[in-house]
Amino acid sequence: MNQLKAVILAAGKGPRMKSDLPKVVHTIGGKCLVDYVIEAARGAGAEDICLLVGYKHEVVKKTILHQEVAYALQEEQLGTGHAVKCAKDFLGEEGSTMILFGDTPLITAETLKNLKEHHEKCGNAVTVLSAMVDDPTGYGRIIRDENGVFVKSVEHKDASETELQSHEINSGMYIFDTKELKEALEKIQPNNAQGEYYLPDALTIIKEKGLRADAFALDDPEDITGVNDQEQLKEAAAVIRRRRAD
Repeated sequence: MNQLKAVILAAGKGPRMKSDLPKVVHTIGGKCLVDYVIEAARGAGAEDICLLVGYKHEVVKKTILHQEVAYALQEEQLGTGHAVKCAKDFLGEEGSTMILFGDTPLITAETLKNLKEHHEKCGNAVTVLSAMVDDPTGYGRIIRDENGVFVKSVEHKDASETELQSHEINSGMYIFDTKELKEALEKIQPNNAQGEYYLPDALTIIKEKGLRADAFALDDPEDITGVNDQEQLKEAAAVIRRRRAD
């Protein structure tokens, strides 16, 4: 069976939360946001999980319920590609690696299992989890050709007017062949509007090697919804209450 690991990005402060706490330790139902993500990753078959921490990392380590995880430290925040590179010692050389966000408590094991199955069935080297949304403003876009075949992922600020017409967004969650991920991380350059190391660039790097890169699109974006402020925290809590009642 293909070994599966997960790296969860959990280094941010989250200034829009209006709190001194790291964003991922805010709670819903007595459980930290990142605990929900850890549970989804475990439910999808991730044997080893690494939290990529930064701001007040000692608070994260002390607060979360799931203590049986590894940690990697991101001292500077220079983009998602840089973040994952900080966890390169955890990755190893074999199997697959999921990249997830610690502030997405609505992600489910079922969705991640479906992502993994699509990735393996299609023989992909990397698959990004995407979703169709009514208003994609601000999100990275998935670009496909006229036949619906994945071409690339482009950040909103770097997208052309034509590319901005796409309503399929990059969730920032992926499953990679681990060996290909490690090689791609060494090649990512900050050649973009933000001057950051973007993980989506790994899709292009892998595709240019002649390997398969793809996007697995959700019809309902609820699972990938992030929590960036107190209002969104309340909305996510309402969804979790609804799911528990169903």
